[in-house]
Amino acid sequence: MASSGKLIQFYNCTILRDSKIMREDLWVRNSKIINPEPVFYDEKVMADVKIDCGNTLIVPGFIDLQINGGFGCDFSTPKEDIAISINKVAKGILQYGVTSFCPTLITSTPDKYHEIIPKIRIQNGGKHGAGVLGIHVEGPFINKEKRGAHPIQHVRNLKSGIEDVIRTYGTLYNIRIITLAPELDPEGEVIEELFRQGITVSLGHSACSLSDGEKAAAHGASFITHLFNAMLPFHHRDPGLVGLLTSEKLPPNKKIFYGIIADGIHTHPAALRIAYYSNPKGLVLVTDAMSAMGLQPGVYNIGDQKVEVTNTCAVVSGTQTLSGSIATMDSCIRFLLKSVRCSLVDAIECATLHPAQVLGITHSKGTLDFGTDADFVMLNDDLEVEATYIGGACVWSKNQLNNVYNNQ
Repeated sequence: MASSGKLIQFYNCTILRDSKIMREDLWVRNSKIINPEPVFYDEKVMADVKIDCGNTLIVPGFIDLQINGGFGCDFSTPKEDIAISINKVAKGILQYGVTSFCPTLITSTPDKYHEIIPKIRIQNGGKHGAGVLGIHVEGPFINKEKRGAHPIQHVRNLKSGIEDVIRTYGTLYNIRIITLAPELDPEGEVIEELFRQGITVSLGHSACSLSDGEKAAAHGASFITHLFNAMLPFHHRDPGLVGLLTSEKLPPNKKIFYGIIADGIHTHPAALRIAYYSNPKGLVLVTDAMSAMGLQPGVYNIGDQKVEVTNTCAVVSGTQTLSGSIATMDSCIRFLLKSVRCSLVDAIECATLHPAQVLGITHSKGTLDFGTDADFVMLNDDLEVEATYIGGACVWSKNQLNNVYNNQ
């Protein structure tokens, strides 16, 4: 049976599949990863294009669920049209292996949300940049005492429930994640409604107890925003949101995921190890990167806040309050691997499989399973990105790949 689309064979590589690294070729057709056996036996055809991968490791494309901007662009206060800012960051993060992301908006005014949110479109990735999976709105429904770098004057409550959410954001159709403090929704009505609409509810910027977190999870919350940051510190009598990682009071088969900024600044390696070994399958690497990511030290914006950026971190001007990061996803993977001493597979799945599970998109993203989108990254022995592919096409490359030829 004839099939449209070129059959592409990536060879001389190892690949990450089924939580194992194996010596195997990767086959792509029509932007999807395919099983080559039916092609050989049913269609009796060979590859149209063969690509020598130079003995690299091929892993799924990285997914960043929390990124505020980069390369001089801040999604919450764009200096230019928000589409231009999104595209600039989407293009820039290809070099770090990110093939999909959730542009993140911090606590802002309703009029700012109404202006920006409708203009951020869910879109596939490609030469133009990484794909947009939907928006992550981090606030304004947070605890003022745990607001971090979020402007206190824009923090809001949930007195009118879901109506407050809709009035504040204007629309929910392109929002994928909402970070809120569960103590603002003690009956869980807002969380339940957001869950019903397919929105991932993430708990964060909160002073809640473990009991509050467990109730929120029972109502549908499934993610924790940048664990350890902007929440009560762990206490042995009430571990707060951190306790959700090992709670025995979650609904049957309920899985809690948690974001970690593994940059050596936001989370001490010892805390990173505690979190990982408590719940390794729930760890999701996020960059929480802000506008200075990819640029030189200086003064930048995140929302309405001025941020001072050094070579290592970003803080609200005149304070020691952390304000996003300047980390990149590939560096976070390397830091996690070094700090936790986990397996290479486990480290990579924290940036691929786990974030895809958070959004329920493992049928298309986060793995190299047959039938998924051919979004993947080639890594060298030092886990540096050699090339990034989206839909089976090279969208960024450190060096031009050799030995590419057509067999037509």
